[in-house]
Amino acid sequence: MRIIDAQVHIWGSGKPSGQHRQTSRFTAEELLLEMGQAGVDGAVLHPPSWDPHSNELAIDAVVQHPGKFCILGWFPLDDPSQRERIETWKQQPGMLGLRWSLTREGQEHWHKDGTMDWLWPAAEKAGLPVATMAWRFLKQFRQIAERHPHLKLIVDHLGLVRSAHGAAAFATLDDLLPLAKLPNVAIKATGAPGYAKEAYPFRDIHDGLHRIYDAFGPKRFFWGTDITRMPCSYKQCVTMFTEELPWLRGKELEWVMGKGVKEWLGWKRH
Repeated sequence: MRIIDAQVHIWGSGKPSGQHRQTSRFTAEELLLEMGQAGVDGAVLHPPSWDPHSNELAIDAVVQHPGKFCILGWFPLDDPSQRERIETWKQQPGMLGLRWSLTREGQEHWHKDGTMDWLWPAAEKAGLPVATMAWRFLKQFRQIAERHPHLKLIVDHLGLVRSAHGAAAFATLDDLLPLAKLPNVAIKATGAPGYAKEAYPFRDIHDGLHRIYDAFGPKRFFWGTDITRMPCSYKQCVTMFTEELPWLRGKELEWVMGKGVKEWLGWKRH
């Protein structure tokens, strides 16, 4: 089974946000070393907004390490002069879609202040999947998905309450699970250990994970780590899913651990 991480960051400058490793740089080579030790074959790079040159760094990683990476990139949504970039976005090496965390100061309002309104139809027209931290606005996110049925959307980090742990993290499920009825919505099961109160194998979040998996199914439920802010080893992020979840086995496990995200993004690995 070839394992693909649905979300990792590399960067060369800036101050990392949140609980990410507080280092001024984390290179593709450092990431590949950790991936190799954990048995991870490839990854979807998410250039972080704290590094203004992170898109270029990700593109260089794609060029330097063929078949190892693809990219969900970003540009400043609050700068109208940047909007035309969406038309040629996929012409950049490895660039398969877009992603905004909406966690930087001021960005938490973009979904409701009009900043993002133009994005959804433009991305749909351009055939660009969009991933985002949608946990704050899941009801509105459903409306967006319904209005744009040909736009592939991805809910980041299981759609859970960002700063919560244990059962409290799953307070969003009543709004999250109905999204699974929409075929153009998928979910990244990324950062799961970060929601746990317990130590590995993080059993206090297993039931919640199972509910989300049952709703979305193996083809729209993408394993990943966001490794630079995880409270455990890369290997444990892998084995939590491959060894500790008795309801996830066989062909379904293959879809969750990489096949699903490759198909969703249209990543043709060589």
